[in-house]
Amino acid sequence: MHVKVFKRTSFENETANAKYLLRMKKKIFVPIILLVVVLVFGAAMIGPIMSNVEVPAYKILKKEQNIEIRRYPPLIIAEVKTAGSRQASISDGFRILADFIFGNNEGEKQLSMNGPITQQEGIKIAMTAPVQQEKADAEWAISFIMPSKFSIDTIPNPINDRIKIIQIPSKRYAVITFSGRNTEENLTTHANELEKYINGSSYSKAGNAKYAFYNPPWTLPFLRRNEVQFELTQ
Repeated sequence: MHVKVFKRTSFENETANAKYLLRMKKKIFVPIILLVVVLVFGAAMIGPIMSNVEVPAYKILKKEQNIEIRRYPPLIIAEVKTAGSRQASISDGFRILADFIFGNNEGEKQLSMNGPITQQEGIKIAMTAPVQQEKADAEWAISFIMPSKFSIDTIPNPINDRIKIIQIPSKRYAVITFSGRNTEENLTTHANELEKYINGSSYSKAGNAKYAFYNPPWTLPFLRRNEVQFELTQ
């Protein structure tokens, strides 16, 4: 019996090779797409998750869109003053204050009948939000709000004498909230918007704008919470 053998033409070979390459590209492309989706989703969620820390328990007195009038309770802050540009100053200030809350302090003070007694071993202090920044003459004042469990008598003393522990009385603030990066343009735009609101109201501001940042720097811009605050006169 005679069997006829059909040979592929060069065109058929090229077509088969092209189909094979297409299948291989799909097999490689799909996992890459899935990996990108996972990475983007992870980056989107890690910032808000790590931002889930204690914030001051303020009371909203009035709200109009993204602007609020708030009353804050008395707060204790750790503050350091730094020189230079705004961005450089907040980086330096954050590093100094982070060193304090991570344990470079004289330890928690326990109250006794005769007053506070300091434990000599440094303790870690829980991170809170927001990180605050305010212009102070030729310098910038960077501050962390201390956890509400501490009083001025029990908060650990800083070892770094540049850090000041300050008790702030209850105050009212006008606050505008927005997302995005903490660029000069973004901050100035919203500070101007807040000032315009205050000037058209019965309120009066006192002092410079205070910036408040709630999220780690790797948080995606559209998920960030930023604020500009102006203290209001009583």
